[in-house]
Amino acid sequence: MSAAMQRVEIKTWQRFTPAQRLARFAVYLALVIAIVASARTVEIIPEFLYDAPEQMQDLFKRMWPIAFYHYKEGVHEALVETLHIASLGTILAVIMAVPIGLLAANNVTPNKPLNYFAKLLLVSSRSVNSLVWALLFVAVFGPGALAGTLAIAFRSIGFVGKLVGEALEEANRGPIEALQSAGAPWISLLTKGYWPQVEPAFWSVVLFRWDINVRESAVLGLVGAGGIGMALDTALNLFQWDRVAMVLFAIFIVVIVAEIAVTHIRKRVI
Repeated sequence: MSAAMQRVEIKTWQRFTPAQRLARFAVYLALVIAIVASARTVEIIPEFLYDAPEQMQDLFKRMWPIAFYHYKEGVHEALVETLHIASLGTILAVIMAVPIGLLAANNVTPNKPLNYFAKLLLVSSRSVNSLVWALLFVAVFGPGALAGTLAIAFRSIGFVGKLVGEALEEANRGPIEALQSAGAPWISLLTKGYWPQVEPAFWSVVLFRWDINVRESAVLGLVGAGGIGMALDTALNLFQWDRVAMVLFAIFIVVIVAEIAVTHIRKRVI
C-alpha cells in the first residue's frame, strides 16, 4: 500500500493548457508588434508634444468666455437644420433599409442570390463613412442640407438593415408555421407573424440610429453638407474661438438632450 502511494504523482491545477498558453502568448506578441509598428509609422514630432499643454491652455483661454450672444444669429438655425438632417435621414434610411433587411433574412426570403445581394448592399453602406458619403453627395447636389440628409440616410441603411434582418432571422418559427398551415398570405406572415416579434428590436434600432445620426450630422457641415458643422467650420477658419466654444457647447447640449429623449421614448415604446 505504501509503495502504491509513493507512485501517485502530485498534480498541480493549471488554468490553461500549454497550447492555450502558447496561443495567449502569440496574441500578446502580435499586439506588441502592432503597437510598435503603429508607433513607428505614425510620425510624432516631439517638439509638438512638449508644448501641447501650453497650447491647450492658450486655446481654452481664447474660448473663454463663451460667446452666448452668437447663438441666436449664428447657431440656432444651423442647429435646427442639423436635427432636421438627422431625423429625415433616419426616416429615409428606414424606408430603404427595411426591404433590404427582408431580402437579407434567409428565413423570410429563402433565395441565396437575393440574400447575398442584400447583404452586399448592407456591407457597402456600412463600409463608407458618413463624411465620405457627404463628400460624394456634395459633389453631386452641391453644398447644403440635401447632401447631408442623403449622407446620413445611405450611411444608416447598412446599420438598420443588418439589425432588422438579424432580428427577423431570430424570430420564433412557431407562429410562422401556424400561419402557413392556415394558408395565410405572405403579407399576413409579415404583419401577424414576424412583426410582433421584431417590433421591440425595430424601434430600439431606429431610436439608437437616430441618436447616432444626431452626433454624425453635427460634423457633416465641415465638408459643406449643411447643419451646425458649417457654423463650426466658419468660426474655425476665422479663428473666432469664443464662437467655436458656443458651437461646441450647443452640440454638447443637443447630444445630451437627444440621449435623454431616446431613453424615455424607448421606455414607453418598448
